[in-house]
Amino acid sequence: MSEAKLKLEVIRVEVPEGTNVIIGQSHFIKSVEDLYETLVTSMPNIKFGLAFCEASGDRLVRYDGNDDELIKLAVDAAKSISAGHTFVIYLKNAWPINVLNAIKSVQEVVTLFCATANPVQVIVAETDQGRALLGVVDGFKPVGVEDEEKRKERIEFLRRIGYKRG
Repeated sequence: MSEAKLKLEVIRVEVPEGTNVIIGQSHFIKSVEDLYETLVTSMPNIKFGLAFCEASGDRLVRYDGNDDELIKLAVDAAKSISAGHTFVIYLKNAWPINVLNAIKSVQEVVTLFCATANPVQVIVAETDQGRALLGVVDGFKPVGVEDEEKRKERIEFLRRIGYKRG
């Protein structure tokens, strides 16, 4: 038996201003159409692009969406990651909070790694068989603990944008 080799790589996923990215894993090519239907019916006026890395058969990056710019971003990110059954969704005119539960309910979805507007780094492992998405670095590490002033700002912010009443 030959010794397996492992290569780790960090891949930066671009998140342009005004967009959010969702990265996950699914197990079947049917995911492309199911995710499209889930997104388009979740929010009025949502704009999105999605791409899916097929892990067998033709092994293509499959894609769909309703915004050419976001489709291109999703395809480019999926090609960079190149890990089997990984999907990438870019959103505009909606927040991840508006679609995450619907995405989680898609039968083929296995897991979600991130849903964010922050800078993203994807940690990928490569073997002689293929690539695996191990996890993501979403944003930056904390620099402290909120004080009363920052706590008050957080509470006021959530009410100002309409996510909490009060």
